[in-house]
Amino acid sequence: MSDQRTLFVPDGLEGERLDAAMARLFGVSRTRAAELISEGYVTLDGRPAMKSDRVAAGSMLDATIPVERDPLEIKAELVEGIGIVYDDDAIVVIDKPVGVAVHPSPGWTGATVVGHLRAAGFRISTSGATEREGIVQRLDVGTTGLMVIAKQEHAYSVLKQAFRDRTPHKVYHALVQGHPDPLEGTIDAPIARNPKYDHKFCVRADGRPSITHYQTLEAHRFASLLEIHLETGRTHQIRVHMSATKHPCVGDLTYGADPTLAKRTGLLRQWLHAHRLGFEHPETGEYVEFESPYPADLAHALEVIRDEH
Repeated sequence: MSDQRTLFVPDGLEGERLDAAMARLFGVSRTRAAELISEGYVTLDGRPAMKSDRVAAGSMLDATIPVERDPLEIKAELVEGIGIVYDDDAIVVIDKPVGVAVHPSPGWTGATVVGHLRAAGFRISTSGATEREGIVQRLDVGTTGLMVIAKQEHAYSVLKQAFRDRTPHKVYHALVQGHPDPLEGTIDAPIARNPKYDHKFCVRADGRPSITHYQTLEAHRFASLLEIHLETGRTHQIRVHMSATKHPCVGDLTYGADPTLAKRTGLLRQWLHAHRLGFEHPETGEYVEFESPYPADLAHALEVIRDEH
């Protein structure tokens, strides 16, 4: 199936690049517009077009927009524990609980953020892959905390670019084993997929650049509570970097945490929480910031660590 659209370029878009004009006229992301143009779905005054073409007022823009089918089924169901922190016409900020994936993926049959928002009646941006609609950032299934999701195409484009440019202020709290030395510092080590295990990542010279800044907030006998600022956003970045420095997140058995300490604290996952998130609102440009308290399992584990003398 496809959606056939024909429009005449209005005076206000005279001289705009074709991909930018399409984004404005059809409500798709500029990236999606460029894809449609390069795949031959767009003509300008009846001739094949290029994304860098400049449009003239009155030109006829004809686009065939394929209706994408979900490669992965989105199970629309309400998820207990997902908190709505902020909601307006452009964005929704949620507090993600443990055990929930951000979007469907091969092998995952559990609850998802995308499925919850759909079931809860939120209109989410359809930019990006179908199963990841509106998603501009991700958290691991076992990581809790704050996420922003775009509800409009324009908001999606602005936020996606902001995360590419690393301008949002992402602050995580992590309880790690031992005491990092120095107590405050930066880990600059490239991360790649682990060649031995598909579901794991590791520090490798041929990996993607990855930078993590950390500061010790509390130092206890067996573990330290860190505040972490991410400069890059690689999959499992904090978990991999802390493990590589011999200070894995407490409870993170995948990356070498002590199972005895995990059992003593009652943790069934890594002690890692997206505690604070700040960014420029994609519509108003105003800086907004949100904060999430520790969920019950992490709060309990921290108290256990604090009580160990």
